[in-house]
Amino acid sequence: MDFDQIIDRRNTHSAKWDMMEKYFGVSPDDGISMWVADMDFHPPESVQNAVQAMADHGVYGYFGDDSAYRRAICWWMQNRHDWQIAPEWIFSTHGLVNGTALCVQTWTQPGDGVLLFTPVYHAFARTIRAAGRTVVEAPLASVEGRYQMDFDVAKACLTKRTKMVVLCSPHNPGGRVWTPTELRQLATFCTRHNLLLVSDEIHHDLVFPGNTHTIMSVAAPEVSDRLVILSAPTKTFNIAGSHTGNVIIADEKLRHEFAATLAGLGLSPNSFGLHMTTAAYTPEGAEWVDTLMRYLDENRRIFDAGINAIPGLRSMPLEATYLAWVDFSGTGMGPEDITRRIEKDARIAANHGDTFGTGGDSFMRFNLGTPKSRIVEAVTRLHSAFSDLQ
Repeated sequence: MDFDQIIDRRNTHSAKWDMMEKYFGVSPDDGISMWVADMDFHPPESVQNAVQAMADHGVYGYFGDDSAYRRAICWWMQNRHDWQIAPEWIFSTHGLVNGTALCVQTWTQPGDGVLLFTPVYHAFARTIRAAGRTVVEAPLASVEGRYQMDFDVAKACLTKRTKMVVLCSPHNPGGRVWTPTELRQLATFCTRHNLLLVSDEIHHDLVFPGNTHTIMSVAAPEVSDRLVILSAPTKTFNIAGSHTGNVIIADEKLRHEFAATLAGLGLSPNSFGLHMTTAAYTPEGAEWVDTLMRYLDENRRIFDAGINAIPGLRSMPLEATYLAWVDFSGTGMGPEDITRRIEKDARIAANHGDTFGTGGDSFMRFNLGTPKSRIVEAVTRLHSAFSDLQ
């Protein structure tokens, strides 16, 4: 796999490249897109072959017999995450934002509260509010530049109508891989306060050397009666456009409740996504991911070294994901000056930190899932944009 290849995604209906000027004022002609979380890489050849086989057949009817798809997910979880699941635990959704929304709809009522450890992936709050629920923010503690969950703070945030916690594991945007001890502490917190726990683990395959992701079900199997796991191949293999996610539920009662929501909405999966997932969750796909992570690790090294060399900037140590979280508070600048330098001077489109909730105001998020030459160029531009600090 040639991750160094520059693939021109402009004028392909790419949100990442074709919408950057609308949202950030950065032209795709000379700008670098480092915002929305998809990568500028081809997926594994096995996935490309699966899509080509569909095109060669040329008939795109309803998908039937998803047993191979379910077996592929079970195989992946067992071999990559030491988690043994049953095929009947798996529900397919149109991505994990959709999966989160379905969980909110199933287990909460309008006006109920959903707890988030912020700053966190912005679509959670957007979805919760759109459903008429209340976002309850529990700010993460930054300890020596690394996020930790503060359960005393979280307890103080709870109300009588707080019914659910949505966890991002690994954490986006901070890149934390929560330890088994931290996950068990969260499980205890949810049991003590009678909260249903939804663990979004979409980045669980994108973990850097020296770190190990633990599935919440593995860390705390005793809370299976209040636990829902969200996973997907989409971030791992760069197939977000397939809109395929997995909601995995071990508890039979919770499964019946979730199935009723799906039935009431008449939802069924996309055949392209099922074929792509089945092809990705294979030994070939596993080898591709291992190669990808070695490549992203070098991107991370280059980016962090460049950012941390600029006075006042600090890139949070990245344990997982390809999303760098950079703190600009040391510059003493306001958000407008920071974004002007990044978007107008450096011509880079990156996510604004305040969209991730409380605690994100001084940050920007940068997507490192792009060829190394772009990372080098981005660092060069940022050094120039903040040259007066050096």
